[in-house]
Amino acid sequence: MLCIGIESTARTFGIGVVSDKGDILSNVKSVYIPPAGWGIKPVEAAEHHRSVCNDVLEKALKKAKIDMSNIELIAFSQGPGLPPCLHVGLNFALEISKSEIPIIGVNHCIAHVEIGRLMTGMKDPVVLYVSGGNTQVLSYIDGYYRCFGETMDMGVGNALDKFGREAGLQFPAGPEIERLAKGGKYIELPYVVKGMDLSFSGIVTAALNKLKSGFSLRDVCFSLQETFFSMLTEVTERALAHTGKEQTLLTGGVASNQRLKEMLRIMCEERGANFSCVPKEFAGDNGAMIAWTGILMNRYGVKTEPEIKPRQRTDEVEAVWFDWFSQRRP
Repeated sequence: MLCIGIESTARTFGIGVVSDKGDILSNVKSVYIPPAGWGIKPVEAAEHHRSVCNDVLEKALKKAKIDMSNIELIAFSQGPGLPPCLHVGLNFALEISKSEIPIIGVNHCIAHVEIGRLMTGMKDPVVLYVSGGNTQVLSYIDGYYRCFGETMDMGVGNALDKFGREAGLQFPAGPEIERLAKGGKYIELPYVVKGMDLSFSGIVTAALNKLKSGFSLRDVCFSLQETFFSMLTEVTERALAHTGKEQTLLTGGVASNQRLKEMLRIMCEERGANFSCVPKEFAGDNGAMIAWTGILMNRYGVKTEPEIKPRQRTDEVEAVWFDWFSQRRP
């Protein structure tokens, strides 16, 4: 069985083709880049997605060496995400299904978890999911991916981008901040962990104030990363302790940051836990993760309505496929 996955929650329009054995035949994407000094403009991002959807599909099918006659399922990002962008994905799924190929709506956050489990072989990890719009510590308990801690204001990726815009860095700012941080020195910034939840907006403001007061960009970038990632490592370690689990999975767009991976790896080594990170190709938003999660849902007869759910939470979706997938892993 082959499934097409359509990702369109924010700035990425992606299409992946995946088999029910977990083989990824293609994973093609086109990314909307906002004007300099701006974040994502949802309407413009949606226009970008509409303009590239047919081309991305053509490239994905060509790379997979198939055509639409080979496709038995179409999965699309149902939420959470930006409504104009989500609508493009849903409408394109309906268009190419031609009322003949079944379609299924996938939770974007869960898809990041499931592609991570597929690529790393982790069976039952504590998951640190870090992206532009989302920051959550998750783990499977009693049928659902429970949220043990999350951001109270903005995702860590958006926090990095917000700082980057004000500092004159290109979008997305995360990779540039990571580069600039090398060799920097620590400047004290607020550290905001409340129970298991985190807040980033005030830290961004403090970092910008440090920059304006004369501290070097390198030192501020270093300090921002160290503060953000220490907070994330702390709450992840607490979740490991609480659940008693022995695996940590890092996934989402910010998972490509080497310093974050280093801090989590050290923490896991000290606890005797295993650490793994989703490969860079699948860290950011992509269609393959939507396709694979759609396959898992379809295997267990999950049905969804052809609608978007911009505010859908990770812990609203019953992960009925979890035990089967965990048992089949070597």
